[in-house]
Amino acid sequence: MKDWLNIEGKTVIVTGGASGIGKAIAKEFLDLKANVVVADMASSGPEEFDNMENYLYVATDVTDKPSIENMVKKTVDKFHTIDILVNNAGINIPRLLVDDKQPLSVFELDESVYNKIMDVNVKGVYLTAQVAGREMVKKGSGVIVNMSSECGLEGSEGQSIYAASKNAVNSLTRSWAKELGKKGVRIVGVAPGIMEATGLRTDSYEEALAYTRGISVDKLRSGYSSTSTTPLGRSGKLKEAADLVCYLASDKASYVHGITINVAGGKTRG
Repeated sequence: MKDWLNIEGKTVIVTGGASGIGKAIAKEFLDLKANVVVADMASSGPEEFDNMENYLYVATDVTDKPSIENMVKKTVDKFHTIDILVNNAGINIPRLLVDDKQPLSVFELDESVYNKIMDVNVKGVYLTAQVAGREMVKKGSGVIVNMSSECGLEGSEGQSIYAASKNAVNSLTRSWAKELGKKGVRIVGVAPGIMEATGLRTDSYEEALAYTRGISVDKLRSGYSSTSTTPLGRSGKLKEAADLVCYLASDKASYVHGITINVAGGKTRG
């Protein structure tokens, strides 16, 4: 079938692309015959990608500028350009602002958790966009897709700093669109809602989130498959988020700029 998005041969960087939504996004671009660089903290990338000529894995710490510069250099050395950056790397550690049941418990927010979330989710987005964006501005074209979250638009019980970090990403998307649009670089955001389970949904994550919401882990899990807060009544599929990212990164979306699109089954404040 013809690649209607015309992405074949374009070079894409996906941060946090070794698992979860990032891996689904990387796979979608690879299926469309783009050149894909996965940049992740893991020691190695997904094994199923290893034998693909149009794929490169670079272990990268998005909170460390030299690490990002090394990844971008390797990308340009191998594929000669950067057309698309998907700023997907992120971290979520559920915590309460005030734990009145167990003051100063492990589930109460502290500075180390705050710093870790903000470093990866905001500083990492800024640093990677700056280093990769410099290459795009040089050639006068490119697309940066910032992965946000539906809770960045809504807020989220037990996930206040994560939600705040994602709302900061939304603001970066709007501001960078004003700066870089005139340089030929588009900036867009994607905000997934409740998605199907991945390896990132660990027991410790679920235990923390359930505690912050005053419910059992079993009750938390029961909400994934069908939830009254999502009009479509189900969790999203990773491919549904990946499809949107690929469309927004393509020339078919050439007039979509400076906006974050919610892919969350209609979940809203109302």
